[in-house]
Amino acid sequence: MLDKAIELSAHKPASCLIYQRPQVTASLVAGRDLDWAATVADAKTRGRKAGCVSVAATDPLYILYTSGTTGAPKGVVRDNGGHMVALKWTMKNLYGIEPGEVFWAASDVGWVVGHSYIAYAQLLHGATTVLFEGKPVGTPDAGTFWRVIADHKIAAMFTAPTAFRAIKKEDPTGALIKTYDLKAFRTLFLAGERADPETIKWAEEKLRVPVIDHWWQTETGWAICGNPVGLGQLPVKHGSPSVPMPGYQIDVLDEKGQPLPAGTQGTLAVKLPLPPSCLPTLWNNNERFRKSYLSDFSGYYSTSDAGYRDADGYVFVMARTDDVINVAGHRLSTGQMEEVVAQHKDVAECAVVGVADPMKGQLPAGFVVLNSGVDRPDKEIEAEIVKLVRDVIGPVAAFKNVMVVKRLPKTRSGKVLRATMRQIADGEAYKMPATIDDPLILSEITDVLKQHGFTQPAAKP
Repeated sequence: MLDKAIELSAHKPASCLIYQRPQVTASLVAGRDLDWAATVADAKTRGRKAGCVSVAATDPLYILYTSGTTGAPKGVVRDNGGHMVALKWTMKNLYGIEPGEVFWAASDVGWVVGHSYIAYAQLLHGATTVLFEGKPVGTPDAGTFWRVIADHKIAAMFTAPTAFRAIKKEDPTGALIKTYDLKAFRTLFLAGERADPETIKWAEEKLRVPVIDHWWQTETGWAICGNPVGLGQLPVKHGSPSVPMPGYQIDVLDEKGQPLPAGTQGTLAVKLPLPPSCLPTLWNNNERFRKSYLSDFSGYYSTSDAGYRDADGYVFVMARTDDVINVAGHRLSTGQMEEVVAQHKDVAECAVVGVADPMKGQLPAGFVVLNSGVDRPDKEIEAEIVKLVRDVIGPVAAFKNVMVVKRLPKTRSGKVLRATMRQIADGEAYKMPATIDDPLILSEITDVLKQHGFTQPAAKP
């Protein structure tokens, strides 16, 4: 893969440092590739040391491209000083971790969570970080997380809700949890996508520790909203990542940029200036930065997330603004529908998207993955889910299309590719997302849509 990337790239590196694995070794290109173990051993033998390099607080630390679920990926720039301040503060105050304790972010080190809470935050704080390769199930079973927590006496863990939905699907009763000593484990933190209440309730019941949802973005590098365990945990409200963190003033705005009252859904926006660690720009593209984030509402950074605040100031993030659908003039949240669908006892995870309809503009379509061991006809379960949504939300939702699928298309960081699913359902041409975990899933989704009478998708460019 590396050789092919270099072949395609206009920039040809002078050298590449290769970490060889015993399971399969790479053939090295003479004069370019250096073996990690041999190079380190040689440096130690020769007594070579590289000194620290001084940089400005505003110098770029790294460039991280967004996952591209809402269009072409954008090169988010992270600075040095503000990033360090924010991450150091969060370890004690948000996550409740003391120096010397073990904090595990079960994420991909290549994504923002891995950058912030595998590579940087713990080491700035003097805590221990865990680097884990594998998945929550199948490596070798749905007890992998509990084994790692027990082996390393982990105090707090941070992962995506999709990981727990996968565990719940394979081990609905949580039987494997009981086989490990988790006495050192205090808190579970979830982020990366919306944490549906049913997943949180399941984790609370099985782990018997606080389960804390928090909301942030690649662009911010740390939580926009959270529950500050270190300062004093606030009451948990299922479906809410709690309250804004220091430096974030969150307003809920209508389409004209006017603040909305408590309980009314709109766009979640951060009043400028942004707090430490948030992106100062996009790499080599100041104009796109302004257009993407600062142009929708004067004096605000638009998160492109939709939601509301309740009377206590808790923020509820319901969907991306693209996922708020218009059904016969009614603006409805797909996130709210997903909450209801997830309540069905046989559903492991789900996604609801808005598909085009000539009469009502848009109609919701639900995709559900069932728990392991469910042995009932799909049609029977689909009918029950339709009735459940109708009973809870009402006929206004016009929720009639439910499809059982084997799995949902996701990025490697666990975000469901709802926009791509909508394009397939609408018969639109779509680009294969660069960050998709398994491209074959889109073919599976296409086949299920065909079986349910949806339009033949256009050819992929």
